[in-house]
Amino acid sequence: MARKSNSDSGDAAANPGRLKQIALTYKMTRRSDPKVGLVIAAVGIVVFGALLAIGFLIGHPVYLGVLGFVLAFLAMAIVFGRRAERAAFGQMEGQPGAAAAVLQNVGRGWTTTPAVAMNRNQDVIHRAVGRPGIVLVAEGNPNRLKGLLAAEKKRMARILVDVPVHDIIVGDGEGQVPLKKVRTTMLKLPRVLTAAQVTTANDRLRALGDLMSNMPLPKGPIPGRGVRGRSPRG
Repeated sequence: MARKSNSDSGDAAANPGRLKQIALTYKMTRRSDPKVGLVIAAVGIVVFGALLAIGFLIGHPVYLGVLGFVLAFLAMAIVFGRRAERAAFGQMEGQPGAAAAVLQNVGRGWTTTPAVAMNRNQDVIHRAVGRPGIVLVAEGNPNRLKGLLAAEKKRMARILVDVPVHDIIVGDGEGQVPLKKVRTTMLKLPRVLTAAQVTTANDRLRALGDLMSNMPLPKGPIPGRGVRGRSPRG
């Protein structure tokens, strides 16, 4: 009984959390898409109304009405999810690190490392490793990124052989990929590596290090510490 009550209380605590998250997502979406509520309601009414009308025509209004309610709810959820995703991309677009946020949600089978390379102008390259190979996703000035991408490819070539390397420059210009299409572009790449090869590539790249692990640490004792880790006395 105690175990059951604990489970029930956990579900009750989780549901308000989900509802709150949905409400926050709706508010965020409505800021950039004011008609989202009307669109979702219209989709639900059309789907439910169409199936209910078919139910009356064939003599099964209750059955088609229940089915229409379920399908209307599903259609509303799908439309809301897509418009919420579009609004989120619209708010992230142009923000530093937006591509890294997208890479964190590419899906299973991918290992992502943000900011593996960066220059003084804040042009940055992120890395993702999966069955298609290595994908370098760059954001910043396209002209400067070409040199940065070439240097990163050369650095990886020292330890990786026969691993495909793809590069994506985020943007709306010619030869670039819009932020909202980065994930779909990566998922469309042909899978040429086995799971074992992906693991090996990740291990070697991890040994190579990234921007943060290769950042030099200041020499000398830690400020505010005395000899042998004891605080200096006044």
